[in-house]
Amino acid sequence: MLKDGIGIFLWKLAVALYLIANGVLGLSGSGDYQTILTGTMRLPSVIATIVAVLSIIAGVFVLLEMLGISMPDIVNKAVLCIAIIWAIYIIIGLISWFTGKGGNLWEMLQRLGVHTMVLGSLLIAGRFQK
Repeated sequence: MLKDGIGIFLWKLAVALYLIANGVLGLSGSGDYQTILTGTMRLPSVIATIVAVLSIIAGVFVLLEMLGISMPDIVNKAVLCIAIIWAIYIIIGLISWFTGKGGNLWEMLQRLGVHTMVLGSLLIAGRFQK
């Protein structure tokens, strides 16, 4: 479990907790997904709900990878699909910022940093880091 060191372990744990918590918040009607997707991008709330569910699933996948639990190839492909969706989510956030709907520069950089860490963790969990 700590084969990669305490720093990477804590990073993966933080990302997994973030994904799960943000997914639960998204399902309850709050959180980043609802704010960005429905508030600034004017997308239907069903899309934000789907992203929230994918977030919870991704958090579980990151936890499984962190614990060293080997996942079947189909799960790795599912993680790759979630990572692609996450990359699209990052692009949507950038578009909302460039169109003046996403807050100031520091808020955008904060979100970009978090979501880039999440994307990196998904790629690691799916074993796509090479």
